Amino acid sequence: MSAKQTYSLSVRQLLIIGGFSALLTGGIMAAAFAGGFRFPGSSKAPVVFAEETPAGISDPNSVTDEQNNIEVYRTISPGVAYITTSSRVQNFFGEQFEQESGNGSGSVIDGEGHILTNFHVVENASKLTVSFGNDKVYEAKVIGGDPDTDLAVIKIDAPKDTLTIVPLGDSDKLMVGQKVLAIGNPFGLDRTLTTGVISGLQRPIRARNGRPIDAAIQTDASINPGNSGGPLLDKYGKMIGINSQILSQSGGSVGVGFAIPVSIAKRIVPQLINAGFVERPKLAANLRSVKELIAQGYRLPTEHGLLIARVIPGGSASRAGLKGISSNGSGDVIGDIILSVDGIKMNDLDDLYRLLDKKKVGDTLSTEIFRAGKTESVSVKLIQTPQQTR
Repeated sequence: MSAKQTYSLSVRQLLIIGGFSALLTGGIMAAAFAGGFRFPGSSKAPVVFAEETPAGISDPNSVTDEQNNIEVYRTISPGVAYITTSSRVQNFFGEQFEQESGNGSGSVIDGEGHILTNFHVVENASKLTVSFGNDKVYEAKVIGGDPDTDLAVIKIDAPKDTLTIVPLGDSDKLMVGQKVLAIGNPFGLDRTLTTGVISGLQRPIRARNGRPIDAAIQTDASINPGNSGGPLLDKYGKMIGINSQILSQSGGSVGVGFAIPVSIAKRIVPQLINAGFVERPKLAANLRSVKELIAQGYRLPTEHGLLIARVIPGGSASRAGLKGISSNGSGDVIGDIILSVDGIKMNDLDDLYRLLDKKKVGDTLSTEIFRAGKTESVSVKLIQTPQQTR
C-alpha cells in the first residue's frame, strides 16, 4: 500500500493536526513558569527527609481517635504553610501592579525553609508569600517545579528553630480504609483539619498539562479549593500524600479527593531542589493518537500508533531520523507513525508517557515505525533536550 493511497490528508488538515499537536505535551517539557521565575538550583547535595514520628504524637493505639486527631493537628499544623500568590496586572492607564490571584497550602520539609506544594498553586505567579497562622509573612521564591507530577518546591528564609518540619511517610504500604487527616487552607480558612479514610488506591488522575499521574490516593477527607499542596497525613502525623484534586461538579468537596503519593515526591523533590527541574527523558516530538484522528474522520494507514506531527530540532526523535508530517505540494503527506516502543504497543500518549517514566537520559529505545507504506525499526537514544536545560 503506497503512501499516496493511505495518507488522504489535505494541506488544511495537515495544518489543523499540526496546530492541535502544538497544544499537546507530546513529550516536550512545558515551559517552566510564565511568571518569569528562574530556577536557581544549588549544589547537588543529598536531600534528607525527616521520617521519624514527631514528638508530641502518642502511639495511636494508646489514645482515643479524638485524642489522636488533636495531637496530629497540634503537632503538624505549625508546619503547614498558607501560600498566597499574586499576579502582575495592568489597569486601563497601562499601570502595572501586583494583585492577589489565589492561595494554596504547602508543607515545610526541611530546616532550610523548603516547602512542598502543587505546581498549579504557584504556576504563573509573579509573587509568593507564606504565613503560618500568625502575623509573620515571608516572601517566597520558586526553587523548582514539575508540571508532569504537579509538584513544586518553594523556599522561605526563616530561622531554622522557628520551622516545624512535616515528616514524610510511606505511601507504598497504604490500605483502603486506613485513617487519614488533611490539613490545609480551604477557601482561605487558615489551617483547617479534616479527617477521613483512604477510599481507593492506584487511581489515575491527570496533571493540568494532560500528563497522567498514576497511583493517586483517593480519600473522603474533605478537600476543597485552597487545600491544594497541603499534606495528607497518616495517624502518626507523617505525610503520605500531597492533596491535589477534587472530583466535583460544584467545585466543592463531595467526598472524592485525590492526593499525589509521597513516594513520587521523594523521587521528584531532590531533583527540584538541586536542579530546579526533573530530568525526564523526552522524544521531543509533537504526537497525535492515530485512533483519535481516525475517530475524527482522518484516513490513516494504520489502526493504532502515534502520528508524529513535528520533531523538535536537536531532540531525541530528530537525531534518530524520525520525521514529522509535511506536504510534498501535491496533497501527499509524508511522516512517521510510531507503532511500538520496546515491544509495547502505542495506542495513545499515555502509553508513551508511562514507558518514558521508567527510562533515563542515555537509554536507547527500540522503536517500530510505519514509514512510506512499510514498517521499519529505528533506535532512538534519549538525550537531554534543549527544553530541559536552564
